[in-house]
Amino acid sequence: MTTDGMAGVPAQWWGKCEDAGVKAPSCPTQTRLYEDGAVIAEGFPAGEVQAKLDEHPDAVLWLDLDDPDAADLEAIAGPFHLHPLALEDAVQDHEAPKLQRYPGHLFLNVYALDVTPDGDRLRLGKNEISAFVTDRALITVRKSPIDTAPLVKRWDADASLIAAGGVSFLLYGLLAVVVDGQFAAAQRVDSAVDAIEDALIEEGAAPRPVRMRGIALRKLVATIRRPVAPMPDLVSQAMRTDGRTIDERVQPYYSDVEDHARHTVDEVEHLRDRIEGVLQADLAEQGNVLNDITRKLAAWAAVIAVPTALTGFFGQNLPYPGYETTWGFIVSTVVIAACALGLYLYLRRRGWL
Repeated sequence: MTTDGMAGVPAQWWGKCEDAGVKAPSCPTQTRLYEDGAVIAEGFPAGEVQAKLDEHPDAVLWLDLDDPDAADLEAIAGPFHLHPLALEDAVQDHEAPKLQRYPGHLFLNVYALDVTPDGDRLRLGKNEISAFVTDRALITVRKSPIDTAPLVKRWDADASLIAAGGVSFLLYGLLAVVVDGQFAAAQRVDSAVDAIEDALIEEGAAPRPVRMRGIALRKLVATIRRPVAPMPDLVSQAMRTDGRTIDERVQPYYSDVEDHARHTVDEVEHLRDRIEGVLQADLAEQGNVLNDITRKLAAWAAVIAVPTALTGFFGQNLPYPGYETTWGFIVSTVVIAACALGLYLYLRRRGWL
């Protein structure tokens, strides 16, 4: 089986929308029609979705649009009665995670996350997904290339529940895949924190490259937190808002996704506190090292100041016992050395040197 567009997506699912009496979007699309828990059609042009739904009154549809523009969304707005404000949010990038209810449909915006190694750092892939949820269709809008194979696999694993839940089960599959990906991203960051934690909290300040990796992880956790934090409430809203159409066999699946979303938020919050604590510990250790260096410098300054304070060895202008005699010079030198050595031993015993 060949693939096109994105890894793992069968080529026959893709195709340019064709004009079949209804204005169709020109972007690449993916379509599936489910009836009685089975796929009865897939890979058909987006222009035929209304005819398919009319032909199969008990079927539900998944329509996927790959990076559509405003004209592509306008093409599907009429048949599915999509609200203009929802269309505006779907075409714009960097919308906040949210779930909004409009007359006749819901609008959903979430982020799929993926953390991958990039040298000694981690790189975050943040892919925005919008969705329109109607009584008989789930319309997803991908604003960047994303592998939809996990989504299809999730639906196929429990296809029989599509007969009970309809579009609600399709929405569950989307939320489950997104939340699972967010949790996996948090776990990869947690492993990275493990790798640098020992280096950061060792005796003595950590090397600068290690410290910069820790700061980079703190920024990464903050970036992950923004799309993850709203997910528990978003899933809860999806259950309440669409509760009238959720079969009792499907509702536990939503509860499970909500639980996973809360677990993910807890994991991210724990990561934020953990990396912040490690960086603060390293900062305190830097302060300890600086204090130790300052104390040693002060101690050595005291040792060096003793000879100067006692005799002004390099510029003394007052006579002392034995002035201008050999024995006087020797006595003066011995007194200087003895005083300096005594102060050195005292400071060394106090731990200042």
